[in-house]
Amino acid sequence: MEGWKKALTFSYDDGVTQDRRLVSLFNKYGIKGTFNLNSELLGLDGHLIREGMRISHVKVDPSEIRELYAGHEIAVHTLTHPNLAEVTDDEEIVRQVEQDRENLSELAGYEVTGMAYPGGGVNFTEHAAEVIRKRTGVKYARTTVCNYGFDRQEGEALYQFQPTVYHILEMDRMLALGKQFLESETDVQQIFYIWGHSYEFDYHDTWKDFEAFLEMMAGREDIFYGTNREILL
Repeated sequence: MEGWKKALTFSYDDGVTQDRRLVSLFNKYGIKGTFNLNSELLGLDGHLIREGMRISHVKVDPSEIRELYAGHEIAVHTLTHPNLAEVTDDEEIVRQVEQDRENLSELAGYEVTGMAYPGGGVNFTEHAAEVIRKRTGVKYARTTVCNYGFDRQEGEALYQFQPTVYHILEMDRMLALGKQFLESETDVQQIFYIWGHSYEFDYHDTWKDFEAFLEMMAGREDIFYGTNREILL
């Protein structure tokens, strides 16, 4: 949609098998997302213990990447998910990011240019962002620092991109922001950017709540539904 003023996009990390259900929901409501993958962890089995629950953390197989995420965007999440704020060797930062980008580009069948920093909390530094900007093919890199706003971020700020809201622990706030976004009128471009992990919907089975949110946000003629790449770049 050319000349858009409002855009909605989603970003989901780790490439877990719950992405299959999430992608089907996005497709059902005509919504697009970006999926950030660790290419050297694809296909691995695993689980997490969260809030006293055993949650599946099985990674999707490399063979299903292209078909599963068709119509959406595949993006970098590093090879093995290190916290880049703790990586002091610039060469290792470049290796983790650029090799993941190249691996994913081959799997996706197109050049991957987006990224999300792996890990929570302080998971990047200005130095790491600068290394990525200067020495890799990445064109934007999302942090986990939410700004709860819709203002467009451009230029070098794209390498420390701040999402609007984190979906699962702030679902009430996400809902309130969604209503605000739907009701807003603007003369400048605004972006509602939501991030998370699809396995988190298994916490207390919040899939239905999220689907209700998608249904509320979908089908608006005044909103462009795009991938991170389509909207940010």
